[in-house]
Amino acid sequence: MHANWEKEAKEHQKAYKNMLERGNRNKMLRALPDLHERAFAEIDCLDCARCCKNHSPRFKDPDIRRIAKSLRIKEGELVSRYLRLDNDGDYVTQTSPCPFLADDNTCNIYYDRPGDCKRYPYTDEDVLLKRVQLTLKNATVCPATYTVLEQLLKMNETKTR
Repeated sequence: MHANWEKEAKEHQKAYKNMLERGNRNKMLRALPDLHERAFAEIDCLDCARCCKNHSPRFKDPDIRRIAKSLRIKEGELVSRYLRLDNDGDYVTQTSPCPFLADDNTCNIYYDRPGDCKRYPYTDEDVLLKRVQLTLKNATVCPATYTVLEQLLKMNETKTR
């Protein structure tokens, strides 16, 4: 991972988009698990936590129930204290960074965190290919997404030569 990854991720948006929309989906899907593992072998989320500092997951009803129970508060209190409805009608955090993010970049509700948090940044699943705009955004926030997309680009370049 180099220091200018964020700048490069922004510069490569068009190439990423083209690859995600026109590349060989089956080859990319087969490559994702290995690329995901390699990216997270070199990237420690606790050094970064940019996702928790800049975005909010969706808190679905099962997440709200589980988290409220874990915090020993009523669901309504969890919602009123920490969440708001966004334009899509989803519950998201009222503030950034996430109110459950600790000073050491750990999560105070890690074992009960929302499903979106567990799956983020989706680098080992088809969401990476299906939700292109989300993937492009994640590439500028998450170094693991950037790393996976760069590897996919290299893989696609060598296949097209």
